[in-house]
Amino acid sequence: MAGLRQLASARIRAQAPAPAAGRRAVHRGVRRLRPDGYRYDPADPTPAVGGVRMAMGVKAGRVDNRKLEARPDVLTYTTAVLEQDTEVIGEVSAEIWFCSSLPYADVFVRLCDVDAQGRSTNVCDGLVGLTGADEITRAEVRLWPTAYRFRRGHRIRVQISSGAFPRYSRNSGTGEPRATATTLKPADQLVFHDNEHPSAVILPVRAGD
Repeated sequence: MAGLRQLASARIRAQAPAPAAGRRAVHRGVRRLRPDGYRYDPADPTPAVGGVRMAMGVKAGRVDNRKLEARPDVLTYTTAVLEQDTEVIGEVSAEIWFCSSLPYADVFVRLCDVDAQGRSTNVCDGLVGLTGADEITRAEVRLWPTAYRFRRGHRIRVQISSGAFPRYSRNSGTGEPRATATTLKPADQLVFHDNEHPSAVILPVRAGD
């Protein structure tokens, strides 16, 4: 199987996998100087939509993510239309170069399947909490393992945000215990993808027959 096509609107490119079974397709940010940014406000936390863990008031499983992706606190990166079926089997991971205006922040990464009608359905995701986030740091995010086929004519999408509430407790930005935090501070977040900070999502792409 050839490597995935260059990610278009995502401004991410795909690195061809190695010529062996279990090869991995690596999505890396285009090497440009300007990072992407958004503001995370724990008083209006990025909501949980679908996923494997149930939370009160949240429907679990694979659901339409378009309303979530329209929020200003969610970044999305999307491939061109796939020319052939692409099977992802195993653990998905992400290396996101990230900086916040506060030292405490979360990075949430989600992999989605976008069909021909534009419906974006979640496949797997993960979240990591950071300290020292007010300096540029590499956030290593382990997404849930998956066995999923992206169909020909579909697109692969990656979401990056700073929460999935109430599935994950919101990050107050203060370092207080999440369950008892009384002060909530909004934060300006940056995601980098230049030569020195090549953010990436790594997909275990199944070798072709």
